[in-house]
Amino acid sequence: MSESSTLVATDAGTAAALPPLGYGAANVGNLFRALSDDEAHGVLEAAWEAGIRYFDTAPHYGLGLSERRLGAFLRTKPRGEYVVSTKVGRLLRPNPGGAGSLDLAHDFAVPADLRREWDLSASGLRRSVEESLERTGLDRFDVLYLHDPERHDLRTGVEVAVPALAALRDDGLTDRVGVGSMDADALLACAETGALDLLMVAGRFTLAEQPALAHVLPVCRALGVGVVVASVFNSGLLARDEPARDARYEYGSVPAGVFERVLRIADVCRGFGVSLPAAALQYPLREASVVSVVVGGSRPDQLRQNVERFDAPIPDELWATLVAEGLLPE
Repeated sequence: MSESSTLVATDAGTAAALPPLGYGAANVGNLFRALSDDEAHGVLEAAWEAGIRYFDTAPHYGLGLSERRLGAFLRTKPRGEYVVSTKVGRLLRPNPGGAGSLDLAHDFAVPADLRREWDLSASGLRRSVEESLERTGLDRFDVLYLHDPERHDLRTGVEVAVPALAALRDDGLTDRVGVGSMDADALLACAETGALDLLMVAGRFTLAEQPALAHVLPVCRALGVGVVVASVFNSGLLARDEPARDARYEYGSVPAGVFERVLRIADVCRGFGVSLPAAALQYPLREASVVSVVVGGSRPDQLRQNVERFDAPIPDELWATLVAEGLLPE
């Protein structure tokens, strides 16, 4: 392991605030389609030039490809000017049986020469961080998230992994710790431990649906847990002004009820001259506990456009109308 990839304690009190808009780097791990190294660098450079300074990755994304590409890019930037997070819970191990195939079962167009191995133990989490540091070549991560614990063993995630993650933070090895998940019940169970700084809520608090609103967000407010909202477009459904029936939704097809509601929301947005994706990007930050929105993108123009949408003016009357028509909760 290189010198730059050992776990290094950071000074207490140096945690930088999360920027309100971040880039989720699954796409540079070849999510859905393959990018060349140059194309991936172009996407990251476009994000940087547009002012994005928070970058989120994970070993899961492209079997480490996202971490390698993001690390190579960030090493060209001043370390004090960005915030970077990765995730723990899955280790990457050799997969001889995957030779000659791609990781398409997980939607990544990368060789399946590695496999994901769950390990929620304290030693497993520490190994995960060390290996992510090795892949990125960075000296530390500002934020560490436990990734999708409910997909393996939620009880172990709550009782073993969350305390172990908090111990890494308390030892000064990262600034903040959290849990990232698409499951509202798992997010709630982890938040209720009182040990976390952040929750990454993926797809559960969006313009299309808000299952995290009833229970998860009140606990976050009460405990002072910051919320990072990811999958703000619900995997693509909210990414266009005219929602498409064949759009991706949670990596699958769109339920009829959700699609009809989104069509009505799009009509209201159109009446106010507001882009549906702009409303989707800005809606989560109306909640007091939300500190950042993380959005993906596989092309430079998508990144530039999303930054413009994030800053576009939206009248309060739009939100009031959506509430009045029963399309958003109060």
